[in-house]
Amino acid sequence: MPSEDDQPQQPSIYNRVFWLTYAANASLVVANALTFRFAELVAFLGGTEQIAGTIVSVGIIGALTARVFLGQSLDCFGTRKVWVVCSLLFVGSCVAFMASGSLNWLYVARIAFAASVAGMFTSSTVHIQNQVPAERRTEMIGNLGSSGFIGMIIGTHLGDLIFAQFSEGRAQFYALFGAAALLGGVYLVLIALATQGHQHRRPRVTPPLHKLAFRYWPGMIVLVAIMMGISMTVTTVFLTRFATAQNLTGIGPFFTGYCVSAFCFRVAAHNWSKTMGRHRMILLGLAGHCAGQCLLPFVTADWHFVLPSLLSGFGHALLFPAVVSMGSESFPRRYRGTGTSFVLGFIELGILISAPILGGIIDFCQARDFANPFTAMFWTSAATAVVISIVYSLTDGRTPDPAKVSHSRPVVGDECGTPEVATQKAL
Repeated sequence: MPSEDDQPQQPSIYNRVFWLTYAANASLVVANALTFRFAELVAFLGGTEQIAGTIVSVGIIGALTARVFLGQSLDCFGTRKVWVVCSLLFVGSCVAFMASGSLNWLYVARIAFAASVAGMFTSSTVHIQNQVPAERRTEMIGNLGSSGFIGMIIGTHLGDLIFAQFSEGRAQFYALFGAAALLGGVYLVLIALATQGHQHRRPRVTPPLHKLAFRYWPGMIVLVAIMMGISMTVTTVFLTRFATAQNLTGIGPFFTGYCVSAFCFRVAAHNWSKTMGRHRMILLGLAGHCAGQCLLPFVTADWHFVLPSLLSGFGHALLFPAVVSMGSESFPRRYRGTGTSFVLGFIELGILISAPILGGIIDFCQARDFANPFTAMFWTSAATAVVISIVYSLTDGRTPDPAKVSHSRPVVGDECGTPEVATQKAL
């Protein structure tokens, strides 16, 4: 009888394609983190916090509109072609930010930027999921995402350095968005190498998004995705304005703690989807975001960012892979591009809804001379996380998680590529 050592070994999923995609994702996140200073550009051109939120929301409308066609384009034309087009659009949008001389031009540039980022992140997530077996998708999404934490640390500190080294004014934004455009070029080269020789088999039928959405609706997980978007609005749009108002050195200290925490927990939690299950990961992740944002109003020195950043990073580490894998698995493999794009679109919907509202809350409190006009904004976001946690735990959180069950029960793949739980023993 052949020994266990004689069994053929499966090739490692951490191959050349993974590491090229990993490096590309890190470079994109560095570039994207540089744009966290976007609200500063709006202020430089004479805008308010609410105008910054509105411009971001208009950009998200553009991204959501692009998603109507993005998933279908991925399914029809394959990852490589869509990925390259979105990367070129990203570089162009960063150049447009550099050239912006009025708030009106920012609306156009932000639409192109948001649509390109949506396409780039979706393409990388679809591409990497399709390289591995279904039961390892959550692990692969999570480990690819860890590159983003490295990129975020570098990007936020690089943004702070640029603002410190260049004199206040237009030069800061030339350097900031010029660096982002350059990194977009690096990203384009890396993804071209990662998809070299990529073969795409076009489905016989590619239904429009609304038909697939109704047929394969992922459930209440979309509320969690919306909450992720709200949290991203707080940290990537308004945190820089909070730091400026508090006379802090910048947002680098927050994102350093955030990313170190998220990276460590992402590595530690790579198999939690099999052991504790994704429902519990989601509830713990929401709790981390809530606790972190409850503490942010009390930050008055750079080192005060440590605890809220660690809690927020913990939340992000658990939420993203669980939400994306759980949301997209309801779609068949042949429509995985549409499914992934659909779920990520709800994160953007959260940004769209929350950006003008949270910006309006800040402006409202500033007009009434509140001691810290950002406090109400932070606590509104935290309260929303609590409400969504309760709703999720009472609905989808009560259903079996195939990823967890498959750890102790054999599973078989259905014709759609979604695992079905094998017959279980009666209790």
